[in-house]
Amino acid sequence: QVQLQESGPGLVKPSQTLSLTCTVSGGSITAAYYYWSWIRQPPGKGLEWMGAITSSGSIYYSPSLKSRISISRDTSKNQFTLQLSSVTPEDTAVYYCAAVATTLGAIATMPSGYDYWGQGTQVTVSS
Repeated sequence: QVQLQESGPGLVKPSQTLSLTCTVSGGSITAAYYYWSWIRQPPGKGLEWMGAITSSGSIYYSPSLKSRISISRDTSKNQFTLQLSSVTPEDTAVYYCAAVATTLGAIATMPSGYDYWGQGTQVTVSS
């Protein structure tokens, strides 16, 4: 059973960079066909897929965030990370890391398609 756990600061100042880490247990982030994603939910809004890194290391970003987002991984630690630059209060949300094994890339952009989720971590952007 794959388990995911987010970690990182809960408060970030405007214009700074938000950094979160997802630690994976119960499976390898290099296991075939997996997409490892970051998904967020702003208060009062729906889930938003932000981006993914695949088991082979390919990276995909939401077009709306592409200029500010970076996803990377550390296979030795079985972790993947999110960096979101130039944050504003509109980036305040619960941030989740999630995983799905699929050969259909379109599934990976749909939060409803994910099988494994971290518990989520609240990030507030405020001075």
